[in-house]
Amino acid sequence: MPLDAALATAGAKQRYVRRLFSTIADRYDLITVLLSFGLDRRWKRRALDFAAPSAGSRALDLACGTGDIAFGLADRGASVVGLDVTHRMLQLARDRAPTPGAGPGTSDTGSSVFVQGDMMALPFPDARFDIVTTGYGLRNVPELAPALQEIHRVLRAGGTLVSLDFNRPSSAVVRAVYLGYLSVVGGALGWALHRDPDTYRYIPASIRRYSGAAAVTELMRRSGFAEARWFPVLAGLMAIHVARKDRT
Repeated sequence: MPLDAALATAGAKQRYVRRLFSTIADRYDLITVLLSFGLDRRWKRRALDFAAPSAGSRALDLACGTGDIAFGLADRGASVVGLDVTHRMLQLARDRAPTPGAGPGTSDTGSSVFVQGDMMALPFPDARFDIVTTGYGLRNVPELAPALQEIHRVLRAGGTLVSLDFNRPSSAVVRAVYLGYLSVVGGALGWALHRDPDTYRYIPASIRRYSGAAAVTELMRRSGFAEARWFPVLAGLMAIHVARKDRT
């Protein structure tokens, strides 16, 4: 299916994204490193700094993938649930989970468990978590507003949402160069790894349809967050959003 048709409606995007991430799960970590020039882990550490987990924090990592952010939260003392819609991603995350008692990220600091679920219908009660994080998650949901409302619902009063994702640069020139780079490199990697150049061209295609960091910040406020800000990463090509639920 052509990418334009695959992303034309919320239902079509949902089906396409689920198939896509099942296909790329075993290559996901490699691709993340290649497309970010190895900077991805630095960006995730910065997101963790914003999340500021502490011993006993209850954290939810959405679109957890193979577990990088979830394990980072656990390393800092949080009790973490990692949620992803892709079964294979969760298998890989569980395979990476440290053995209890073997060091950072284990029961002597924090803990991590992984469950399958949909960001637009989270299987948790209201006010369950102190922290919700997501890496490259908000851009991929079929509809952003319901996902943000669900995140707001499961956060306790005063809880924090932290999201790391690609940005959609406001400058048409910068945007064209950025998306051109992602299209060329993504197409080459898609052909080399999957014999399908469109596999990773999904990334620039999704960015073209993404609201951009400033608009996402405003949508967070409209979704009930009392405070929402975004911080540029890589000169604004990437963004970290930080939003907090009202304490009352």
